[in-house]
Amino acid sequence: MTERRRVLTGITTTGTPHLGNYVGAIRPAVAASQAPDVDSFLFLADYHALIKCDDPDRIARSRLAIAATWLACGLDPQRVVFYRQSDVPEITELTWLLTCVAGKGLLNRAHAYKAATDANEAAGNDPDAGVTMGLFCYPVLMAADILIFNAHSVPVGRDQVQHIEMARDMASSFNHLYGEHFVLPEAVVDEQVATLPGLDGRKMSKSLGNTVDPLKVMETYGADIIRLWALSVDFTEDHRIGDEILKGVGDQYRKLRNTFRYLLGALDGFSEEERVPLGTVPQRSEVDCPDSAARRDSPHAGTVPELPELERYMLHLLAGLDATLRHAAESYDFNSYTRALSDFCNEDLSAFYFDIRKDS
Repeated sequence: MTERRRVLTGITTTGTPHLGNYVGAIRPAVAASQAPDVDSFLFLADYHALIKCDDPDRIARSRLAIAATWLACGLDPQRVVFYRQSDVPEITELTWLLTCVAGKGLLNRAHAYKAATDANEAAGNDPDAGVTMGLFCYPVLMAADILIFNAHSVPVGRDQVQHIEMARDMASSFNHLYGEHFVLPEAVVDEQVATLPGLDGRKMSKSLGNTVDPLKVMETYGADIIRLWALSVDFTEDHRIGDEILKGVGDQYRKLRNTFRYLLGALDGFSEEERVPLGTVPQRSEVDCPDSAARRDSPHAGTVPELPELERYMLHLLAGLDATLRHAAESYDFNSYTRALSDFCNEDLSAFYFDIRKDS
């Protein structure tokens, strides 16, 4: 019998979920929850939010927004343990127990704390100016989140790997003192997914104020724009996104829309008697050589030649596009899917067909 594994991840409730959350946490967690041998634990990290935000209303709104995002992205509540961090008091109890075995030197090396002290020193301030114990002990609370459920795997971005390693150190220290109680968790980083930069080029983060808010994008550009961007992005590369990028996606969307409006308009009044029988779409050789033997020997030779040559060539291109799109959809390769559509609209149809037909 296959041993079941526990996978845990959470999102801090300090704002509206952004594209970095989707790429780094939501998408891999939803995928993992669908595996038959996995028990998933997904939570709303509202205690972590207190480190960065002191507005209760904002945290409450964020909890609802993030919960709705998980569900909208395909999370099945019947297959996972989906909870709010503050509803599990044992997490804060364990945090104190782990604090008693965590070395200060270990916490001194935490990236978030070092970033705060480095920024203070660069500004000529005391290194610990504005640093709360919440920020300093953040890795301990995160370790408690993981260890309380003995999670085996924690999907994280590359910048969070250190926190998983610190959780392992605390678990090892506790096990050494009090017996084997905790599983040593492992960080799971999707090497095919790069860090998604925010509007300023740094890692996308709600606390840095450099996120791309899907709701604002939809209000400004429409929901289809963000769908098209998400489908067309190759997540194996770093991607910056901003107004100029989204305007470009908007232009691409308009080309797609106008192209297919044209095609549908061209079919207005089309009768069933005019249908080209399946299998009579000409090959490129037939288009280039109208009198070729292949065309003359076709079982529908009397049907295809009645079409103007340019239209027959467009049918050939549409048939090729149809095959490409079907293959990409079956493979869930939406990046190739959108690129093929874009190339067809921008090159095959717009640059070739329209330029000739508009002058004819």
